[in-house]
Amino acid sequence: MPFLHIRIAGRNLTDSERLHIQDEATRLAVTLLGKRAEATAVFVEETPVPNWTVGARRLPVAAYFEILISEGTNTPDEKERFIQAGYALLEEILGSQLNPVTYVVIRDIAMENWGYGGRTQESRRIAMAA
Repeated sequence: MPFLHIRIAGRNLTDSERLHIQDEATRLAVTLLGKRAEATAVFVEETPVPNWTVGARRLPVAAYFEILISEGTNTPDEKERFIQAGYALLEEILGSQLNPVTYVVIRDIAMENWGYGGRTQESRRIAMAA
């Protein structure tokens, strides 16, 4: 049950671009990390470009891509592939102006510390093991 948060600056996304990012981010979570599409949430947020600097310099465009996943559910190789593909997705949308100092972050959350539908991931894991 990943939660993906993608922030974009310096570009006003069209509805079709936003949907493309959401679809592709979901696809990456499913194909590269083995997550279930029906439990994948994607939030795309736009922020004004003056809010962003790298090296104390403003950029023409910027982005940040974070995914929250349950701790221990993916290997380092799977995570590496996801980070590469996440950056490629941002580059596809924002183009060659995207600064290489654009972070894709995978945050591992202990299963007892998050969930959905009023249940923790830990309770789901225990129920599946029984």
